[in-house]
Amino acid sequence: MAAMCGRLAGLGLIALLAGCGGESGAQFAPVCPRPAILGDAGDLQRFRGQGRDFLDTTLQGRITSINGSCTQDGSRAVVATVSVGMELTRGPAAVGRAADVAFFVAVSQGDRVLDKQVYTLRVVFPENTDRLRLTGDSVDLRLPVSPTMKADTYQVTAGFQLTPEELAENRKRMRR
Repeated sequence: MAAMCGRLAGLGLIALLAGCGGESGAQFAPVCPRPAILGDAGDLQRFRGQGRDFLDTTLQGRITSINGSCTQDGSRAVVATVSVGMELTRGPAAVGRAADVAFFVAVSQGDRVLDKQVYTLRVVFPENTDRLRLTGDSVDLRLPVSPTMKADTYQVTAGFQLTPEELAENRKRMRR
């Protein structure tokens, strides 16, 4: 199922209906997969050294959206074109103005992950700018469908690709 995800530099998905024309025979766009931001991986916080104070922060991030649209590709597939929106903040302990941010897009059906792709986004903060809102490049997900299995039986999930330590910090913050 690795062929379900195309190349991507940034991602996201909301079920959107395309407008239909006023002429007879016009059709609505197909249903899209359900979007989700993985709670444990929706935030990113990096630190310099062992400190966990605000002054030790090098980068903070939040996945803010998954946007997209769907088109029917014959009777056996729907193509979901998705992009992920995020907000990134350069922290006071950051060295330099650039950072690499890894994030993922996964396709699942029920509890089964069918495909997961990890992408790296190179972020450069301009001078006098410490906060950026970004939307990554689009990726096409080709989802098999049938008369009994629509695209909304799939879920498209996005999140930051965290280290085990970053994930533990997120879970610790969420319990507070």
